Amino acid sequence: MAMAATVKVVLGSIAFAIFWVLAVFPAVPLLPIGRTAGSLLGAMLMVIFRVITPDQAYAAIDLPIIGLLFGTMVVSVYLERADMFKYLGRFLLWKSKGGKDLLCRICIISALSSALFTNDTTCVVLTEFVLKVARQHNLPPQPFLLALASSANIGSSATPIGNPQNLVIAVQSKISFGKFVVGIIPAMLLGVVVNAVILLCMFWRLLSVEKDEEGAAEEVIGEEDVVSHRFSPATMSHLTSLNSQEGSYAVDTVDNIKRSLSGGIESTRDSNASKEEGSGGVTQIREENALARRTVRSQVDGLRDGVSSQISSEKVGMIERWKRTLWKTCVYLVTLGMLVSLVMGLNMSWTAITAALALVVLDFKDARPCLEKVSYLLLIFFCGMFITVDGFNKTGIPSTMWDFMEPYARIDRAKGMAVLSLVILVLSNIASNVPTVLLLGARVAASAASISLSEETKAWLILAWVSTVAGNLSLLGSAANLIVCEQARRTQFFGYNLSFWSHLRFGVPSTLIVTAIGLPFIRG
Repeated sequence: MAMAATVKVVLGSIAFAIFWVLAVFPAVPLLPIGRTAGSLLGAMLMVIFRVITPDQAYAAIDLPIIGLLFGTMVVSVYLERADMFKYLGRFLLWKSKGGKDLLCRICIISALSSALFTNDTTCVVLTEFVLKVARQHNLPPQPFLLALASSANIGSSATPIGNPQNLVIAVQSKISFGKFVVGIIPAMLLGVVVNAVILLCMFWRLLSVEKDEEGAAEEVIGEEDVVSHRFSPATMSHLTSLNSQEGSYAVDTVDNIKRSLSGGIESTRDSNASKEEGSGGVTQIREENALARRTVRSQVDGLRDGVSSQISSEKVGMIERWKRTLWKTCVYLVTLGMLVSLVMGLNMSWTAITAALALVVLDFKDARPCLEKVSYLLLIFFCGMFITVDGFNKTGIPSTMWDFMEPYARIDRAKGMAVLSLVILVLSNIASNVPTVLLLGARVAASAASISLSEETKAWLILAWVSTVAGNLSLLGSAANLIVCEQARRTQFFGYNLSFWSHLRFGVPSTLIVTAIGLPFIRG
């Protein structure tokens, strides 16, 4: 694409710069309107400056990604209600040996789940959970949030369904699912390990601080009272055992009272006998005995009714527990079906939306409380970002950069592969990875096809690997980073603000090292 008119280039660059600044610094003193409003402002300026038309702006919104993100958010809400986080917590914390061990487990789980559920889904589901685990164990949240986001990006590179840019590459290149996985998974596995090592080196001292057990216990107790994210919401799961204990206690109480009252009656009889011998008040003694028997009978009948009510309550609790178990099983089966459908290559967004609606129907309740937990602000942010990035692409600046670098970016030489990776890294962080793939994919493949067919496949896979790992460079590099940042910031009571610079200090060395180490292991 040739450069646009000078006026359009200047105005488009200004609009993109405003969006970029507000996305990086949402509370900038000159315009503290936040990321969501900043993305909408950038999109509006692109239209007002006539860099793109209103119709082009609407067309720039990637509805499949929006639909996928919405569907996975809804599914994550129902997975939360089905105690998935409780089981995941048991796995993460099972025989845990401290912060370092926990960080490595988060890296592994995040990478593997991202390869199957997409990196966005993984970050939506796990961010709040990771925050809670860090707070409960008196550990700094930053390394765990970075581990979650970065490992999700690296792990998602292994499959065509791991992220949107891989889906675009798989469709355009016609590379089969198996060939795609075999070509990238060695680099992905090595990248996850190297990324975890970098995190351990950077945060070794923070993760080595032993927590104060008494203080930590106080924090956990206090947090349980105010935390909004439920990790064991199944209230019926403990009802049966509780009722059983109460029922047993009630039966024992009846027996004890019977024995006590029997003893009281015997004592009354003995007392009455002595009265009869001493005073001969036979009528009075008979009346006292009858009153005592009526009292005992009344109390025993009352206790029997209480025990019967308790047993009935226990049966109701058992029925409710089985209903909840059946519902949880349905949630997991629907989620598994969504996963299988994605692996089979069905449309990602419609698959996620279908799974979400299936869970809404199976719940058989008003869905408003669950739908209110969806981060609609995040969806709006992405809509504005798509329009802004598309307008910037239409200025011709990204295309001009590639035209200048293409002669030096041939992948049959180590130097050319390094140059190509650098171009992809830069463009992915300026224009985002999906537009970069759309812009460079055909050109990179055509350049490699002139060498050999295997080199063409390798070029596509290199594009997938580098554009995905490039997301770790900065906070704006990928949707997964933004999801972790926004989810962590908006989490009530124990939220955490992952700043742009704190991410950048880790993102730059991690991205460069992981990208370089993984490139030799890409196979066409």
